[in-house]
Amino acid sequence: MWYKKQQPMTRITIAKGDGIGPEIMEATLKVLSAAGAALEYDEIEVGEKEYLAGNTSGIKPESWDVIRKNKVFLKAPITTPQGGGYKSLNVSTRKFLGLFANVRPCTSLYPFVDTKHPKMDIVIVRENEEDLYAGIEHQQTDEVVQCLKLISRPGCEKIIRYAFEYAKQNNRKKVTCFTKDNIMKQTDGLFHQVFEEIGKEYPEIEQEHWIIDIGAAKMADTPENFDVIVVPNLYGDVLSDVAAQIAGSVGLAGSSNIGEECAMFEAIHGSAPKMAGKNTANPSGLLQGAVMMLNHIGQSDVAAAIQNAWLKTIEDGIHTKDIYQEGISKKLVGTQEFADAIIQNLGQKPNQLQPVSYSQEYKIQIPKYQRKPQQAKTLEGVDIFVHWPGFEANQLAELMTQLQKDKIKLSMITNRGIKVWPNGFEETFCTDHWRCRFVKEDYQEMSRAEIIELLQRAIETKVEVIKTENLYSFEGKKGYSLGQGQ
Repeated sequence: MWYKKQQPMTRITIAKGDGIGPEIMEATLKVLSAAGAALEYDEIEVGEKEYLAGNTSGIKPESWDVIRKNKVFLKAPITTPQGGGYKSLNVSTRKFLGLFANVRPCTSLYPFVDTKHPKMDIVIVRENEEDLYAGIEHQQTDEVVQCLKLISRPGCEKIIRYAFEYAKQNNRKKVTCFTKDNIMKQTDGLFHQVFEEIGKEYPEIEQEHWIIDIGAAKMADTPENFDVIVVPNLYGDVLSDVAAQIAGSVGLAGSSNIGEECAMFEAIHGSAPKMAGKNTANPSGLLQGAVMMLNHIGQSDVAAAIQNAWLKTIEDGIHTKDIYQEGISKKLVGTQEFADAIIQNLGQKPNQLQPVSYSQEYKIQIPKYQRKPQQAKTLEGVDIFVHWPGFEANQLAELMTQLQKDKIKLSMITNRGIKVWPNGFEETFCTDHWRCRFVKEDYQEMSRAEIIELLQRAIETKVEVIKTENLYSFEGKKGYSLGQGQ
């Protein structure tokens, strides 16, 4: 009989979600109860019912109060109705609650779960609040829409320091950073730069950087060469699902979403509505999230007991449909039967798979971000974006040079980032969305009044300006990109 010492009760918020959510939550709570987790629950309704009731965020306003009061949220998968107007509850929760770190362990369970990568043991630490997931999009012309990629120094520092602290606490040997800073030199360049800066504080940990495309290829091919991976938001979303799948099954993976005040724990898979009510879903993903939750709140002995019992169940060949394989699996079971098998194994450890033990100091603390002194900033010019239906850059240049005055000159026109004037190529296809860069001679400082005068002349010339971007240098270093081909 599994026994644990008494601990103070922790009140958490739970949501059973949609599709298979209620089934896997029932199984998970059953295991937590049998293992003696010292938990009390406040249940809230989120997901499809709330969306269809008119809450476009998928949650009642008062439910936020429950989550914020309890600080810990265990959430089953939800269904977001198809069609416009519905915001992702996952993204909203991460941002509203400041859950900056998404942590997804992906470990091979070979030979008991089929995989081509028997030595795989990766933790992906994904930035959770910004990047393209800021969701700031605009249609600017008939032919072009934009999505703003926002990368901040505070966001970079928090997630990268968390990754190094995670590696240190869990005796991990290496942290790898993935970016695309050969192309996005300002945004991904900042992420890489901060990785190099913070890495100097952890000389005992091996560090490396890969460009995301070849890095992802290497991870998919030889994941055993990686340990902890820290990555911006969008790349991390893609990589973590790939890693979970090549480890054996997306259905086996859970994740934690960690903030300075609150935390959310979940499976990484969706609600699988076609499987709902059939007692066939694998509850492992949500259970893995629950194990991470127990570690977070200091119930690490219970977390280790559940994890070892889960590993023993996998090792015994008691498998749900998604991982069942003739010749390897011993018994095909449903959702609730799988939970019952884990309960039977409480107090036991696996024989071939590596048993776990967790530190009571598992919760990772990082210092609050300290804003650095403001840098000297110089306004060097302005990019004026225009909606112009022509195809010839030289014709647009003739129009835009009419805006020139005194020392302010048109220096470049680009279309989708590629320089098309001066000295553009006839072969370059152009849309109706153009960037026209104006600077002073020798990049002297430009005033905001001069930019306003430029825009006024654009109105007089009947040029349709759709947006502007000021061009700044910071401490003499340019804070803007050149045109491709410039």
